[in-house]
Formats: sequence, structure tokens, C-alpha cells
Amino acid sequence: MRQETKCIQAGYTPKNGEPRMIPIVQSTTFKYDTSEDMGKLFDLEADGYFYTRLQNPTNDYVAKKIAALEGGTAAILTSSGQAATFYAVFNIAQAGDHVIASTAIYGGSYNLFNVTMRKMGIDFTFVDPDCTDEELEAAFKPNTKAVFGETIANPALVVYDIERWAQAAHAHGVPLIVDNTFATPINCRPFEWGADIVTHSTTKYMDGHDATVGGCIVDSGKFDWMAHADKFPGLCTPDESYHGITYAEKFGMEGAYITKCTAQLMRDLGSIPSPMNCYMLNLGLESLAVRVERHCSNAQKVAEFLEGNENVAWVEYPGLLSSKYHERAKKYMPNGICGVISFGVKGGRKAAEEFMKHLKVAIIATHVADAHTCVLHPASSTHRQMTDEELIAGGVMPDLVRLSVGIENVDDIIEDLTQALASK
Repeated sequence: MRQETKCIQAGYTPKNGEPRMIPIVQSTTFKYDTSEDMGKLFDLEADGYFYTRLQNPTNDYVAKKIAALEGGTAAILTSSGQAATFYAVFNIAQAGDHVIASTAIYGGSYNLFNVTMRKMGIDFTFVDPDCTDEELEAAFKPNTKAVFGETIANPALVVYDIERWAQAAHAHGVPLIVDNTFATPINCRPFEWGADIVTHSTTKYMDGHDATVGGCIVDSGKFDWMAHADKFPGLCTPDESYHGITYAEKFGMEGAYITKCTAQLMRDLGSIPSPMNCYMLNLGLESLAVRVERHCSNAQKVAEFLEGNENVAWVEYPGLLSSKYHERAKKYMPNGICGVISFGVKGGRKAAEEFMKHLKVAIIATHVADAHTCVLHPASSTHRQMTDEELIAGGVMPDLVRLSVGIENVDDIIEDLTQALASK
């Protein structure tokens, strides 16, 4: 099936007389006839469900759809994109380990790595995504367990050179984790360029309607954990907290990573989405391909307008010929990029704030990548925990305005921007 068809049909195939839409299994627990039947589930000897904190049929239908869209072998949904990012790294890194991350990532991810996970004993080195080969090579340590980056950085819009970073990671026997939230699998499938694990904030384009918070982790099923068993004892040695199972041996390359994430992290931390939220996420996924195409076409027109407006100091959108990432975007995302544009208003921070006050169609909101056009000043909101130096290092200028172009009529969006820029 092609992507547009997968959006509608992947993950759930009803049998004769069964519901056409995925059923909402709004139940915490599941009944079994014997203790032996349930015991097989706890031993991971049989498929099934016993407690929704670990797995739920509704959630799994949607996870399978996203796995199909990304071309992965297994996936797990989480209660937020932040939980997905945390689980994706923590599933293979523990106290005493080291992870390399791009400097151009979402501020929440940066804070998670640089503050919270450091407290857990995991060290992080942040590297400019456009660094030299020598600088990238120097970042690796004997205890490095993963490399992390974003397909399109939020909000700097740096396009990640997935193939290059995947090659570097694999040369050191570790997986590349890529946050594919902004591109979505409609525009980019990182596994095709060497990535091993993909994460999403499904809150964004996948849901697309400001309705549900959620996240997803997808495994490519291609990273050979046993070939690097000394680096990944959690996957390659018996888990005494789960009946002595060695995940990489029992579930192979295709299933070990997500099974461990479920049996260990979801069991102990419980960041699972509700079945109702997953049902609503599925509604968003069904129109994902159609909406992403509209987001991209609208954003391209708006970016071109902003680039020609006298009140705009600079514009960053990889679809523009002037963008330093234009050629890289054509390589990884030939059919469209995303609906998010970064730009600066002439006059700096204060001018940007004044401009935002005059908007009528676009709204000021912390959200991004949904049907509504919205704006945000990251330096004073999502990235406010970062210093100006850290902001600049991450590609987020202090005067940056993040514009998330919605699927409204593009002429209305441009007219709104025109009057607001003239009023600043």
C-alpha cells in the first residue's frame, strides 16, 4: 500500500461483521479462564492483554499503523512526545552511559537530556548538526550508546543529514534515533536513510487538531543488538525483573527493542495513552496525507511572501532557494517539508511581540503543526530555560518567531500577516 492508503487502512483489518473503525477498548483489565493462560502472557510466551498500563488493543492498532507508515517492524505509543523521547533513549542507556545529541533540537528535549537525564547519571554531548567530520568523530566515547537528532529541528528548521549521522553512529556500533515529528512519514522516512529508531510527538501533525497529546516510538528492526552485545546488556543479557528473558535472543532484531520498552519501561513508568486518545489520534492519521500536502503548499507561499516583505528581517524555510538547507531538504523530503516557518521581524524582540499582538487569523499558542495557523516566540516560551548562547547554538535566534501555517485559505493567512507586520 502507498502512504495515503496506509493512513486509512493500516494497523486494523476488521473481520466479517466487525466494526469498520477501530474499537475503543476502554478497559483497564482483561479476563482469562485460567491462571495458566494469564501466566503465558506474563512470561511473554503468548500474545494478548492483561493490563492497559502495558498494552491495549486500541493503542496497538494505532501503533501498528504508524509503524507501517514509517516502514518499521514494531511501535509503542506513549502519553506524550516527551515520554517517547525519554523512553527511546532510556531503553538503551543507563547511569554511566553517554549519548550524542544534535544541538538543533526541541527545547524540551534539550532540557530533558541536559538536566533531567544528567541527574540520572547519563552524560550527553551536544554537537552542531553541521559540524565537521572530525568534530563528529571526536564526540564519540567508549560508553556512547546512541545518537539523537530531529529530521527538521523545532523551531530552527535545520534539516538533519540523516544518512551522514547514521553512518557515523553505525561506525561506532550504536543506533541513530531520529525525531520525525515535523516531516512525518508522509514527507520523510528516516529508516530509508539509515536511522534505526524513530520518535514522534503525535500531538502535532499526526493528531493535527489540538485534540490529544501523545507520542510514538518505532523500531526499524534493522539494528543488530547482539552484534554489539557488550554495549547493550539490557537487551542482550537476561532481564531478571522479567523472568530472565534475553530480549534480543527471544524477539530478534525486529521485536527486541519495543518488547523491552513495553515490558520494562511502560511497566514501571506507565506513560501510556488512554484508548480514547488513541482512537482520536487514529482519526487524525486518516487525513494525515491530505493535510500535510496542504500545510506544505500553504507554507511555501507564506514563506515566499515573508521573504519579500520589507518588515521582515530574515526567513528560514527549507523550501526557499535562499535556505542553506534547500538542497538537503530536496534529498530527504522531495515532496514537501512541513508547515512551520521561522522568521525575524525587523526591530528585534519587541517588534516581534508587537507584531503578534495584531494577528487576527493566526493565534498565539504553545502548540505547533496542527490545522490552525499559530505563532510563538520560543525564546520567551518553549525555550525560555535556555540562555541566549544556548539558543543561538541550537539555531534559535532570540528574535525568532515560529509560524505554524495551518490549512486555512492561504490568502487569508497572508492578508493577516500583512496587516500585522504593517502595524508593528
